[in-house]
Amino acid sequence: MVSSLQSAPQRTAIVTGAGSGIGAAVAAQFGALGWRVALGGRRLERLEQTAQAITETGGEAWSHPLDVADGRSILEFFDAHEAHFGVADVLVNNAGMNTPGPLHEVAGVDIDREVATNLTGPIHMVRRALVPLLEEKKRGDLVFISSDAARHPRPRQAVYTATKLGLEGLSRTLAMELEGTGIRTTIVRPGSTLSEYASSWDFEKIPALVEYWQGFGLQRHGGVMTAETVARAVVLAVTTEPGVVLDVIEVQPEAPGPS
Repeated sequence: MVSSLQSAPQRTAIVTGAGSGIGAAVAAQFGALGWRVALGGRRLERLEQTAQAITETGGEAWSHPLDVADGRSILEFFDAHEAHFGVADVLVNNAGMNTPGPLHEVAGVDIDREVATNLTGPIHMVRRALVPLLEEKKRGDLVFISSDAARHPRPRQAVYTATKLGLEGLSRTLAMELEGTGIRTTIVRPGSTLSEYASSWDFEKIPALVEYWQGFGLQRHGGVMTAETVARAVVLAVTTEPGVVLDVIEVQPEAPGPS
């Protein structure tokens, strides 16, 4: 898909959580389009690796520490970004975390961190991004990486599910507030995806958790997608011609077939 979009106008994009997984894949595909890509995340060394990979293939990338759970970090990131690249017209809210377990067993500090990372952080990111976008009357795209848990809640993911439902509510509300401004919002809702995000879980507990979900009619098969597959959905959303909005893109893995 990316190769067929090489003629897309150059844009400036911010991607959060860009050090690995879906965020890194999105950044790489933006870079392949010839866009200026700003990478934000907590692990600077991983951001720099992603940036180097982009520049080695002819793209233009810049990285800066960003903790979306920290309001001061968000402001510092945008100030540095605007000094380097100017106003961004694409924002991909990808940074996220997931602490699985029964709600009563999840530590309060983990709940606060997850809500701040998955929901409050994106709210502040969008608020800060919109000010210059609206002032300069630039076209723009706001993308929110959600989860199919927002449509099919899974037990032992109460906080995660709540934050993703909130994130989708944010996108839908902004779509109405920004109507007629040229700024679009898109929810990308992936199913099971292989990434470091998922691999931070305790692998020994995953089979039992999946079996538990299956008792509720969830996680019916073991199909998984790559981060690159989800990233292509993001590229599709932000390169769709003006006048068209891809409101929600749900991407699911196909059930494994015969070998």
